[in-house]
Amino acid sequence: MKFRAKIVDVGCLNHFTRVVNTISKLTKSCILRLTSDKLYFILSDKVASGGVAMWCQLFQVVEIAGLEGAIEGALIEGVSAQHNEIYLELTPENLSRSLKTAQNAKTVKIKLTMKHCPCITIAVELPSLSSHSRIVTHDIPVSIIPRKLWNDFEEPSVPDFDVSIYLPVLKIMKSVVERMKNLANHVVIEANQNGEMNLKIDTDLVSVTTHFKELGNPPWVEEGTPPGSFQIRDPANMAEARIDIKRLLQFLAGQQVNPSKAICNIVSKKVIHFVLLHEDVSLQYFIPALA
Repeated sequence: MKFRAKIVDVGCLNHFTRVVNTISKLTKSCILRLTSDKLYFILSDKVASGGVAMWCQLFQVVEIAGLEGAIEGALIEGVSAQHNEIYLELTPENLSRSLKTAQNAKTVKIKLTMKHCPCITIAVELPSLSSHSRIVTHDIPVSIIPRKLWNDFEEPSVPDFDVSIYLPVLKIMKSVVERMKNLANHVVIEANQNGEMNLKIDTDLVSVTTHFKELGNPPWVEEGTPPGSFQIRDPANMAEARIDIKRLLQFLAGQQVNPSKAICNIVSKKVIHFVLLHEDVSLQYFIPALA
């Protein structure tokens, strides 16, 4: 198996760094899937068993995905010609730390290597006042996932959801949830197809509700089938799910993708499904509902 790529565009590097930083805030360990046209970061905890799940795909971060001028010399050779993919388990925080040294880099080379163990090697070429380049190298240990386990890391299926709504400005939502976290361990998210969303906490001592209006709803019905299926219902009816407030805040606090669209799909009393879209990045995050 082989993988190598060379980032030469500062905008591409900064974009990739923001995505990796976001992933590192959401999970301590994840799967990095390399294919001929995309990169994926995957967290596959079973939502039905109370775990969160994440699916992040990058369309144009590397040359193999068609971003001309950003990366040169990208190459991938998977386990076979029929299965030209590589699955690696890694700690995204280690990748995030290595990219911090690349903020002013001339180039960044990424390569799958074998040192004392399989590694993703990051070679950062830094500017120098002399004629000699300064190279900083990071070896990030990874585990290679065998082909027989690949089915465990397929894109999560989305159950039929009851309401789909655009999220308010994430910074504002984060500020609200931070204040609520000091009052309760759980939060209820409810929304309808009239563009209304409420965040509610209810304890023996306090009951607080924050209302958001005129958020808008994604036009799934007009534009075709969304991930999962949309259940037609009375637009004024609220669908709700009660979730761990710390998990919600972790999701909101870690965002550095700056999405052009942020969507919340609610499967009533079962799961909250967040979708963040920004040009060449798609991030899905699933938080299971509490009883």
